[in-house]
Amino acid sequence: MTTATSFVRALLWLALCCAAGARAQEGDWPMAARDHASTRFSPLTDIRTDNVAQLKPAFTFFTGVRRGQEAAPLVVGDTMYVAAPYPNYLYALDLTKPGAPVKWKFEPKPDAGAQGVACCDVVTRGPAYADGRVFMNTLDAQTIAVDAATGTELWRTKLGDITKGETITMAPLVVKDKVLVGNSGSELGVRGWLAALDTRTGRIAWRAYSTGPDAEVLIGPAFKPFYAQDRGKDLGVTTWPPEAWKIGGGAAWGWISYDPELDLIYYGTANPGPWNAEQRPGDNKWTAGIFARKPDTGEAVWFYQYAPHDQHDYNGTNENVLLELDVKGARRKVIVHPDRNGYVYVIDRASGEVLQATPFVKVTTSNGIDLKSGRPVLNPATETRMGTTVRDVCPASPGGKDWQPSAWSPRTQLLYMPHQNMCQDMMTFQASYIAGTPYLGAEVVMYPGPGGNRGVFGAWDPVKARMAWSIRERFPVWSGALATAGDVVFYGTMEGWFKAVDARSGKLLWQYKTESGIIGQPISYRGPDGKQYVAVLSGVGGWAGAVVSKDLDVRDGTAAKGFASAMKDLPQYTGKGGTLYVFSLP
Repeated sequence: MTTATSFVRALLWLALCCAAGARAQEGDWPMAARDHASTRFSPLTDIRTDNVAQLKPAFTFFTGVRRGQEAAPLVVGDTMYVAAPYPNYLYALDLTKPGAPVKWKFEPKPDAGAQGVACCDVVTRGPAYADGRVFMNTLDAQTIAVDAATGTELWRTKLGDITKGETITMAPLVVKDKVLVGNSGSELGVRGWLAALDTRTGRIAWRAYSTGPDAEVLIGPAFKPFYAQDRGKDLGVTTWPPEAWKIGGGAAWGWISYDPELDLIYYGTANPGPWNAEQRPGDNKWTAGIFARKPDTGEAVWFYQYAPHDQHDYNGTNENVLLELDVKGARRKVIVHPDRNGYVYVIDRASGEVLQATPFVKVTTSNGIDLKSGRPVLNPATETRMGTTVRDVCPASPGGKDWQPSAWSPRTQLLYMPHQNMCQDMMTFQASYIAGTPYLGAEVVMYPGPGGNRGVFGAWDPVKARMAWSIRERFPVWSGALATAGDVVFYGTMEGWFKAVDARSGKLLWQYKTESGIIGQPISYRGPDGKQYVAVLSGVGGWAGAVVSKDLDVRDGTAAKGFASAMKDLPQYTGKGGTLYVFSLP
């Protein structure tokens, strides 16, 4: 064989390998959002609007836990990884064999005491995969690395203290050689943080707090916030009453995105504690907002606060979808963020400037966002007052949209948003802090918003700043969304319907009734047989489904932090569950 022939064959082999690798990567789902931009978009096209009605169950799998199933399954190569709620089992399923049998099961054995301090259910939102390892969080505030091939534990790091009310429910994100993890527990007066662990060793590389002095928030010379109110020394202390920042909330339990060009991570911080805002005069930095940080060091680059002095538990932890859009005649690298306060924000992701803020649900707590200052224009009629019941608070505390993540289609240029349509009455009172117990000082009763439907699945046009189409649902749409290149969008309902709709019109194309309400995150992947599959976990729970998963007495409308009053009929439509459903074309 000549040298030239050998060279040509080597090039051909390399091309084939690269093509096979690209196909495998195209068909994988290695993290909860599939990509660092948090688009939840699958480029697969086998399942289309003209054939999705033919979808059939390919296999099912019981997780062993009948509680709220909020996780996204992962698929890498020929293996699917499924995370269950507490006690946080992690499974590897073999996709090369009929029925996808279990390759291995990992049992982390978290502390049972974590169940008693978990705010809103014992959920997990899924693991993350990178470099042959699966990274998972446990309810008792540990992060664990597991060998993806064998299920062998490689390391575990304890990050929080359940006796203080700290838990972890969020899905980790791997950026370069760091796995990023944030805590839950603002409702128990924890101090929020985001931590970065070395993916190889589990060593804590940095931890950035959401409250406190600049040195602990990792604010230094690189910090250049766009708005004047976010500039100044130690605002994480001075915008609080003395010592209140130490139990001030701001947990980082939501979603993280990463821009490799700017080399910045973006994540939201949760509500300040307690809910009774009169106990914490001031803007309460750095809660209820969004941080941009350098992933290598954690150093803050900018911050924007959606809800200064948050009075209604509006939080800031929802997803940040990284897009390039034409805004006001110019192409911009932006964040699109549907916030709990009822507005869809379009934010310049280099500077933190708010370019647009448009309401997508009924909003009575503010009269718009002042783009010059970045601050909401508050409505005095719905500001909380201790000992007084304030009525017609819209949106309710779960917001116009809570944790349930949206999906973006580059084909339609629409953001598919599962959300709710709810308002509430709210009364605040003096709260006392006791470590590991609820720190609220508020009583809330929620009810349906205008029209009587409690849920909406809508397609938002971020350039035109309006809803392109929407679907009314009986209950809050508490599942995530999935968009595909076949122009089909998937989501689940709390009655247990898994639905496929036309991405351009919202027309219902297919639905399948599962055993329980769906609050999980649907994904799509290419199996070892070359076929496209769609998967989702069914199992009602979370904050919205607590009346079923926790067997609550709905005669107490304030149970589940006010959700019981709005969901008292849910037990008539669904029961507990914990099953993975996977679908494919015949």
